[in-house]
Amino acid sequence: MEQKVIVDIFGEKFSLKTDQDPEYLKKLAAVVDKEMRAASRQVNNLSGARVGALAALKLADEYFQLKKDFDELAELVKKR
Repeated sequence: MEQKVIVDIFGEKFSLKTDQDPEYLKKLAAVVDKEMRAASRQVNNLSGARVGALAALKLADEYFQLKKDFDELAELVKKR
């Protein structure tokens, strides 16, 4: 069942629809908000879009590192 969830990311409210647990979506939004705030502290005077791009790059890097680690671990388990 689709539900409406309002989240706040970097001072902007977003009204989103989800068929998952709304708390999960809120946790995702909190992670994005945290990364955007950290990026804005590191580099002054950037627009929200640029801060969002920096935060997205950091999250993408974390994702790819974790995926690489997972794939390596899965390969080790497969060889056993």
